[in-house]
Amino acid sequence: MHILEKIILFCRKHSIRFLSYALGIIYIWYGALKLLGISPAEELVYRATHWIGVHDFVTFLGFWEVTIGICFLVRKWLPVGILLFFLHFPGTFLPLFTNPEDCFTIIPYGLTLEGQYIFKNLLSLAAVLTILGSQSLNKISSKKTQPNARTNRK
Repeated sequence: MHILEKIILFCRKHSIRFLSYALGIIYIWYGALKLLGISPAEELVYRATHWIGVHDFVTFLGFWEVTIGICFLVRKWLPVGILLFFLHFPGTFLPLFTNPEDCFTIIPYGLTLEGQYIFKNLLSLAAVLTILGSQSLNKISSKKTQPNARTNRK
């Protein structure tokens, strides 16, 4: 077997897990920065969400992101992490609509550093879709069709 074949087999076996770990680390890191009050995105988040009227929304968002990250690191919590990710994801694009002057030098293609920061979230979306698409339908359907022990007692 050639070295390239070995690498490909290794990637097939482990790449989804590595992708999940990478997302977990990134979400924990970004969330922790928000919780510590040292996130470079804090002002951008505030300007995009001040109308929500929730005091310390950035702190809430930090907890949310840390939770997503933990779920991506713990295999049995992955479905919860994916759900939380999809609830969180639309909000990551909010500044494009609430304060486009922070995101564009020339609308719609001249991105500022903040705009680039936001658009990189498309990579996170692709990663989560890849992880979701790799999940076994057998595991999901078997959980739905397993009989309930209480209802089978006589």
